[in-house]
Amino acid sequence: MEVEILTENENPLLKRKEIVFQVGHDKTGSTPPRMEVKNAIAKILKTDANLVFIKKFETKTGTRKAVGTANVYDSLEQAKLIEPEYIVNRNIPPEKPKEEGKE
Repeated sequence: MEVEILTENENPLLKRKEIVFQVGHDKTGSTPPRMEVKNAIAKILKTDANLVFIKKFETKTGTRKAVGTANVYDSLEQAKLIEPEYIVNRNIPPEKPKEEGKE
């Protein structure tokens, strides 16, 4: 999976960076999971993965490249004020299931 940042705009009013990115997934074949892409973007931008919120991410028909948009906030509180709840929920890693009988 190769992640490439196409554009990066600073938005000082909303205290975030607005990113347009492209992911090449020739080796895996299928669209990579959102969490893997989120971690890769955070690594490229040298920031915390919890501050990266992927808004849209889709593979173009007939290609092995996905294009998406993401916002990288200065703080988690700022992100929760601006981003809709469904976007915040999509970008939270899934919880591991708890084992039955253990508390």
